[in-house]
Amino acid sequence: MNRPRLVIAGTHSGVGKTTIAIALMRALSRRGLRVQGFKVGPDYIDPSYHAAATGRAGYNLDTWMTHADIVREIFDRASQRSDISIIEGVMGLFDGKDPLSNIGSTAAVCTLIAAPVLLVIDAAASARSAAALVHGFQTFDPQVKIAGVIANRVAGAGHFAIVRTAIESSCGVPVVGYLPTNADFTLAERHLGLVPAAEQGSLDEWLDGLAVSLERTVDIEAVSRLAHTANAWTTQAPRLFAGAATTPTTRIAIAQDEAFNFYYQENLDLLRFYGAKLLPFRPLANEPVPQGAHGLYLGGGFPEVHLERLTQADKTFASLRALVAAGMPVWAECGGMMLLADAIIDRAGKRFAMAGVLPVTVEMTERLAGFGYREIEMAPGGVLDGVGGQLRGHEFHYSRIAARDDSLAPAYVVRQGETRRWEGFSKGSVIAGYTHVYFPSHPKMARQFVQTCASWNSSV
Repeated sequence: MNRPRLVIAGTHSGVGKTTIAIALMRALSRRGLRVQGFKVGPDYIDPSYHAAATGRAGYNLDTWMTHADIVREIFDRASQRSDISIIEGVMGLFDGKDPLSNIGSTAAVCTLIAAPVLLVIDAAASARSAAALVHGFQTFDPQVKIAGVIANRVAGAGHFAIVRTAIESSCGVPVVGYLPTNADFTLAERHLGLVPAAEQGSLDEWLDGLAVSLERTVDIEAVSRLAHTANAWTTQAPRLFAGAATTPTTRIAIAQDEAFNFYYQENLDLLRFYGAKLLPFRPLANEPVPQGAHGLYLGGGFPEVHLERLTQADKTFASLRALVAAGMPVWAECGGMMLLADAIIDRAGKRFAMAGVLPVTVEMTERLAGFGYREIEMAPGGVLDGVGGQLRGHEFHYSRIAARDDSLAPAYVVRQGETRRWEGFSKGSVIAGYTHVYFPSHPKMARQFVQTCASWNSSV
């Protein structure tokens, strides 16, 4: 089965792979191709740009957060009705969870889905040495196929000719183009990485300009040919989305606006697969939780950027308090947890009232307060304590809990090596914490959440 695919990997973080991946997705889409975007690792912002560039939801491929067979299934399922898949790597090609293996790295995904690599290098102030760099990446792991190279930060056409000749003659792989040093490819950034696409409004003009700029110095047709060198794809029996999807039995409201938009598409797909209809609403627009909802999923985002508007969301806050008091099941992650708090204190020390569902106060910090993969077990007594087993996810935030009611029960136990600690908050039907849980790591969690919402629906 033909399934053209190509990984855009870098020699290190900041080399330009995100910009190039987004621009390539847009350039290929402008040629009438159905392009499917993927992101290696736990990032939930880059896939929002992939979606904007291609018109198709972006997906994550993470070999630490879930089983290899499930990673393959996610790729298979999302790429079925596409003409080409572009997979954006994470950090450097071989950087992952473990310094002694490829676990969690772009290289692990390349091997797992047998995808060729378009390697992005920083060619600034280098000539033949660029070939030595590429050669090192070629030989480090023979299972990872470097199919081509893009040189970034090139001084001009003359410099590119030198770099290209050195790499192609010594490494035997094509250099399909370059980005000049002064190229205006800047993407807006914030403390968690890129500013989410949801905050940028319409991106069509910017994306088209990005694609046109890339096409001046990169051979898009050559890139497409590299994707077609991928081996034939073999579909395997589904393990995650096994059997027929459940007929919708319940409705789950989901906060979705400029402040709350950190969701793994796989999570949303699983909720739907197990019988949930998702009802989006916008806290920033002071919308109440939609009528007829039986559960609530509050994802992360940047509520701290929109505190002035959020503090005016009296209708949203009132509906949250009423529904939680009535026992509606709620899953809240990071920014969603902050929305449920009594208040958020910004970096200037100003206090902003939130929904007041959880008796906690969140304080923004200047430094990163939590970062990395997390492995958790649900705490006993909570609304989902029957899930059992371990869930995996990721944490990344510049805030901390400054105050809390000591009577609050923990939401889950976090495992980091031999260390165990209680985290998050469980209050009645609410589970809230900083970890963005990846439902494919333990799909029973998604199924039980849908069933819990359906049970509450039948009891009210």
